[in-house]
Amino acid sequence: MKLKIGMSAVLAVSAFASVALAGGDIYLGSDEMKKATQIYFDRCAGCHGMLRKGALGPNLLPKKTKAMGTETLEYIIYNGTPGGMPDWGASGELTKAETKLMAKFIQLPPVSPPEKSMADMKKSWKLLVPPEKRPTKPETTRNWENYFGIVLRDVGKVAIVDGDTKELVSIVPSGFATHILRTSKSGRYMYAIGRDGKASVIDLWMKKPQNVAEIRTCNDARSIDTSKAKGYEDEYAVVGCYWPPSIVTLKGDTLEPIQIVSTASYTYDTGEFTREARVASIVANHHKPEWVINVKETGQVWLYNYADPRNPDIHMLMAERYLHDGGWDLTKRYFLVAANARNKVVAVDTKEGEVAAIIPSGGTKPHPGRGANINHPKYGPLWATGHIGSNDISFIGTDPTYHPQYAWRVVKKISLPGDGGGNLFIKTHPACKYIIADRPVNPDRKLQTQLYVIDKNKLEVVKTIKIPKKYVKERTVKVNGKKIKVKPRGPVHIEFNKDGDEFWVSVWGNKLLPSAILVYDSDSLKLKKAITGDWVRTPTGKFNVFNTKYDIY
Repeated sequence: MKLKIGMSAVLAVSAFASVALAGGDIYLGSDEMKKATQIYFDRCAGCHGMLRKGALGPNLLPKKTKAMGTETLEYIIYNGTPGGMPDWGASGELTKAETKLMAKFIQLPPVSPPEKSMADMKKSWKLLVPPEKRPTKPETTRNWENYFGIVLRDVGKVAIVDGDTKELVSIVPSGFATHILRTSKSGRYMYAIGRDGKASVIDLWMKKPQNVAEIRTCNDARSIDTSKAKGYEDEYAVVGCYWPPSIVTLKGDTLEPIQIVSTASYTYDTGEFTREARVASIVANHHKPEWVINVKETGQVWLYNYADPRNPDIHMLMAERYLHDGGWDLTKRYFLVAANARNKVVAVDTKEGEVAAIIPSGGTKPHPGRGANINHPKYGPLWATGHIGSNDISFIGTDPTYHPQYAWRVVKKISLPGDGGGNLFIKTHPACKYIIADRPVNPDRKLQTQLYVIDKNKLEVVKTIKIPKKYVKERTVKVNGKKIKVKPRGPVHIEFNKDGDEFWVSVWGNKLLPSAILVYDSDSLKLKKAITGDWVRTPTGKFNVFNTKYDIY
């Protein structure tokens, strides 16, 4: 299998991977180093860090990896672990030869990747359709607020699908391994951010939605959002970078770069300087011109006021490590974010500009995505998170005013069936009586290929949904004359439609073969529709325009 990555990613790795390296009895030639660095960038850097110092995943520095040895490392990379390490080999995403290459690579000393300047960004900026040449009103009669933006991760594209008819509306090129999509306050624009730092904006008012601007903000990125406060609607966009670790503010409609702020800083607890202080997630405050920016390695939450983007006002909150992803509570006053290295959840009061609480999550490596909000008859407003490293789903009280006895603690913890974690996302909708959870990185094939249905009132798993075998069965495909077994990992990332009467889930497959997006009735839990086609390759995240615009989850 030949891996392809975006051009900026190629430049990022080739600048520091074009020489041979040796470490004891391990030697890799320049071509091997370049290939291994590309694979590491694609599959590993997100959890283990560009400098391999660890975050969601453990550190992969030579002192540790050489003690483990090549054979042990090969086994882990190929088969995964119950703690959330994906089975890169067994799933067909890495060949045995590539698995062995990576086992050797991570025993060598890490090399620092290149930096990026404002001048570099401006060279990459493309205004494809100027604002004055765009529609002044929707050119389509479709219900565009019920569009779904679907990430086709490994082919570097975004599909726009009509949520009413399930028809493909458009396929738009995006950055390599697009991570998330976000909408502007108006809902008109959908923003994509790729692992290669490429940001792009799609105009959904066009009859056939297309990119109207793009820019490469950094060499590695994960997060993007827009300005949503009154008076700043659609005005700005912001990208959070993994490398170089930074915040980049852009004009919302054109993506013209305005300002870069480095996030390299000192850890909140030990005061240790870390160059690799990556921006993990960003949410936009609906009530004031502010982004909530989570800096992973330092354990800091930055309240970033964008009223004057050239001279931003940044209020730093000391929180916990390593900050990852999170979402708003029901009132959108409190933001809850996972600090997965310490098995905690940090609650930020954005009205008062302070940390409201730091709560033990009740499991190992919390990974909520945006989480799930419910209003429980006994406990009042709750926010829920799952865990990568354990089978726990935890419900945290979020109402200190009317339910103070339950606020900022886990009021209920339930276990998904079977051993190990592997949950990445849980999601619900106010119109649905259930919470739906996935488990795509559990190594047990049965657990991996099911969805888990949690009753909102009972707060217990009431059903598991088995994905039809034809969508997750192992298949064989020929690549360069060789037969490769490809096994889809299973369902990932649940998203509801605008009305909440159905939810969509991706079958996370290999780019060598098309998979499917499955649409379920949210009341009967029956499969309504399988969206298929040659274009459905490596679908992962799905983002409904209306729900993303209003942060409904």
